[in-house]
Amino acid sequence: MERIYEYLIARQGEIAEDLERLVKAESPSLDKTLTDRCGEQLRTMFVHHLGIDAELYPQTAVGDHMRFTYGEGESQILILLHFDTVWEAGRLSYRVEGGKAYGPGILDMKGGIVQSLWAVKALKESGWKSRHKIVFLCTSDEEIGSGTSRALIEEEAGKSKAVLVLEPPIARTGALKTSRKSVGKYRIQIRGKAAHAGNHHEDGISAVEEMARQIIELHALTDYAKGTTVNVGAAGGGNRANVVAEYAELQVDVRTVNLEESERIHQRITGLQPFLPGITLTVEGGVSRPPMVRSDQTQRLFRLASECGAELGLALQESAAGGGSDGNFAAALGIPTLDGLGAVGEGPHAEYEHVELAHLPVRAALLAKLLVRLQTSGEQV
Repeated sequence: MERIYEYLIARQGEIAEDLERLVKAESPSLDKTLTDRCGEQLRTMFVHHLGIDAELYPQTAVGDHMRFTYGEGESQILILLHFDTVWEAGRLSYRVEGGKAYGPGILDMKGGIVQSLWAVKALKESGWKSRHKIVFLCTSDEEIGSGTSRALIEEEAGKSKAVLVLEPPIARTGALKTSRKSVGKYRIQIRGKAAHAGNHHEDGISAVEEMARQIIELHALTDYAKGTTVNVGAAGGGNRANVVAEYAELQVDVRTVNLEESERIHQRITGLQPFLPGITLTVEGGVSRPPMVRSDQTQRLFRLASECGAELGLALQESAAGGGSDGNFAAALGIPTLDGLGAVGEGPHAEYEHVELAHLPVRAALLAKLLVRLQTSGEQV
């Protein structure tokens, strides 16, 4: 396996060039045209490096999802990837400064895509023969909730021995993610009664006042000891200062560490009652990603990765993450899932989003070693 590491180190420049090409192929989640162009760039790279093309899953509103299969066998290991980004076209540009490469989606998660491709390319060039299929599932809507890809992710995860997620690790520490919180999204509509604020204030029922009371009620559900956060991230109502507000709306984000707490908070939010007589509340939404709960299987998978890391001089740690990923779906099915295997850097969804170029071949070597261990050690995860 030392040859794998040396092979990747020697090709750090080529890896960086692939990353630049992929980042410049911008792919905002809601721009199907651009995202499909990025998908074509991905297909070109997979054909060039691994000699495999995509099985396409056409979509109408988002980019087409893609499945690449390397090797043969009845069982498979799933590498979970997404190529959409949160950035609108032209918002950020690719640049390199001080050993760091910046650009839209470079950390979340185009760096991880390139690493996974080169990890398997290095194994291929070494003559290694895979006993099981390696499936790369590349989806295009992760940043907007995976609404069109969730069923596909769950289907492929259900057929897999293990799921490896190439989202970035914890910033600065490089720690892998063995658990993630659930994600819940809610929209609360509040309807009251309009009236002139000066002449007939007493005839109105203020949706804005109700909104303020509901925000306090919702934020009181946050419990740091339980790992639960409830956040009203957007709130608005009314249209004129001299009119009692007839309508208001809240957008709510919920994070929990387990299904029981997730269900409890869901019941509390969907069961909200008005404070003011005459107010009507409408609650929409629910849990969009189940929690990724730390399990014995995931622990065994992490230990394998840790052993592989030690061979590369990496002292890998594990961590929990407050954000969700597509790995949540796989873990909720009971499939061993390890997240955070992607590129090292900082600033996902931030203007300073970047990767450390020197780490790309090292983390690619880590993934290559882990794939070998999963297929040759005989250990069950």
